[in-house]
Amino acid sequence: MLTRRQFLSGAAAPLAAQTRRRNLVFILVDDLRWDALGATGHPFSKTPHIDRLATEGALFTNAFVTTPLCSPSRSSFLTGRYVHATGVTTNGDNAALSHRLITFPRLLQESGYETAYVGKWHMGTDDSPRPGFDRWVSFRGQGQFEDPEINVDGRSSQVKGYMTEILSSHAVDFVRRRRSKPFCLYLAHKAVHGPFTPAARYARDYAGQTIRRAPSATDDYRGKPALARPVDAAGGDKNKKKKKGSALPSGDELILNQLRCLRSIDDGVGEILAALSETGQLDNTLIVFTSDNGYFWGEHRLGDKRWAYEESIRIPMLARLPGVIRPGMRISQLVLNIDIAPSMLEVAGVKPPATMHGRSFLPLLRGRTASWRDDFLAEYFQEKGNPRTPTWQAVRTSKWKYIHYPELPGMDELYDLAADPNEMNNLISDPKSAGALAVLRRRLGELLKQTA
Repeated sequence: MLTRRQFLSGAAAPLAAQTRRRNLVFILVDDLRWDALGATGHPFSKTPHIDRLATEGALFTNAFVTTPLCSPSRSSFLTGRYVHATGVTTNGDNAALSHRLITFPRLLQESGYETAYVGKWHMGTDDSPRPGFDRWVSFRGQGQFEDPEINVDGRSSQVKGYMTEILSSHAVDFVRRRRSKPFCLYLAHKAVHGPFTPAARYARDYAGQTIRRAPSATDDYRGKPALARPVDAAGGDKNKKKKKGSALPSGDELILNQLRCLRSIDDGVGEILAALSETGQLDNTLIVFTSDNGYFWGEHRLGDKRWAYEESIRIPMLARLPGVIRPGMRISQLVLNIDIAPSMLEVAGVKPPATMHGRSFLPLLRGRTASWRDDFLAEYFQEKGNPRTPTWQAVRTSKWKYIHYPELPGMDELYDLAADPNEMNNLISDPKSAGALAVLRRRLGELLKQTA
């Protein structure tokens, strides 16, 4: 792990002086897949306030996480670095490590911003305040939806109410504070993560709606030996306690409850927008809304996330900033969670550290797309408690996806996403695809070396 001096070398100094520095609001949802919003095409999900961000700002139509798992993804959002560099590679106890991360809010605080963290930290079970935040509202681990224990600036107490509403209320209070500094608010919701408990007033929403399943819901795993392999309780490929498949596919009620939980998040976005407007700050504030990873709704007979398939790594991402982002913009380039930190810093007039792997997406908002990335590296590290999903590394381009399983020889996968968007036909042994495979294998090595 880099020392703080190494990380900050040549960074954190404000760029050219701005007469009025932008405020920053970053809203992170847990386990929200890219197509669960009205703005991204869901047939009945009600998200009017979130959709407003797309109407008045930009929708990133090809946004992805580099690791589709809660704790690792959060470390990448905060630092702009791959998890093999942050060290937060699993959902294990990363508490001590997370106190040492050089996060973009920490750099903003050092450059004159007032900063707040509100919500799920989920890098270890320690809920104590982390460096870089003037205001801290969080909880241990996953927390709970109803009457949760909340840590406010180092003091924990049980609070009556529904978690999403409690977090949104703290976020609104921070926005409404009188201050002489610009601010950065990082709001990380517990929802729509399990146990998928909606607010009481939304508990019957969408009753009777039909959940449409993708063609891959009946995947027979031909061409997916990593998914088809038997796995024993200890994680080895043994004959003991054979178990095929993965987590049970998401049932209809689970999916509906995720969307019901989303209703409360959308209410909170509306409250934040109202608070910004009423305090005269709305048009001077960059708002970014996204998720820590995707979620399987039965595709490939899977639930949860973790795998390299589209439903797991693809996320919703929306941004609003008048004067910089034209209303109704659609950004089709490959944008990653590691791009958030450098983008936030650039908007604030702070030079992103050279050690960040991500890139500011501001050039895309200005129409400068020529030098943008054509591919990206994604990765996952096997967890002790989840032997079904092996370690993998993947390269995704606009057309191809190559998935490499370093510990499972002969089980790699290759998909032509243009012809096979559901990732059903593994072309790893197809002679006609041998040229593309060679390029992608070489590119995987290059990307790993570049981000070492």
